[in-house]
Amino acid sequence: MGKGDPNKPRGKMSSYAFFVQTCREEHKKKHPDASVNFAEFSKKCSERWKTMSAKEKGKFEDLAKNDKARYDREMKNYIPPKGEKKTKKKKDPNAPKRPPSAFFLFCAEHRPKIKSENPGLSIGDTAKKLGEMWAEQSAKDKLPHEQKAAKLKEKYEKEVAAYRAKGKSDAGKKAPGRPTGSKKVIEPEDEDEEEEEEEEEEEDEEEEDDE
Repeated sequence: MGKGDPNKPRGKMSSYAFFVQTCREEHKKKHPDASVNFAEFSKKCSERWKTMSAKEKGKFEDLAKNDKARYDREMKNYIPPKGEKKTKKKKDPNAPKRPPSAFFLFCAEHRPKIKSENPGLSIGDTAKKLGEMWAEQSAKDKLPHEQKAAKLKEKYEKEVAAYRAKGKSDAGKKAPGRPTGSKKVIEPEDEDEEEEEEEEEEEDEEEEDDE
């Protein structure tokens, strides 16, 4: 965890991340001395996941639910060190980009129209208007955005699992004779930070439109 608080709860894992972890452990048991071709291994995991039934995935989904419950429970009891400020993680440019939510996809579609009809509208008022429009949408109208967001999220989770697996693999490949200092692997953003960053991204987009 680098220089962060060692008492801070470990981040939660997705069902696909648990699946990849299991695949990696199985491969290590069968081929303890074999080197792993990361790209090929990642592709095989993805293909295997796609062919699995809902029942087979259920085991990993249960693990993810339990891990989320564990994380939420630990975060409720977690007290940050005194004087510690919430700092943003350093982002790795090679890390998978977090996908937009259904609401963000809706905003991207309707924001240009609102701005053209109300050129003097502030960023805050534009966001408020979009929020009102989204709230008025029926479940049927929201469905296309939610389906697209779900597909993007599934793709993102696979990329994150592969990215983290690669990070651990790279960290284990240290030159002989070198000090075994801890190599920090920059993780993609945690889900509990997504909402805050989404708001900032929306404001940045609107400021660019205003220029």
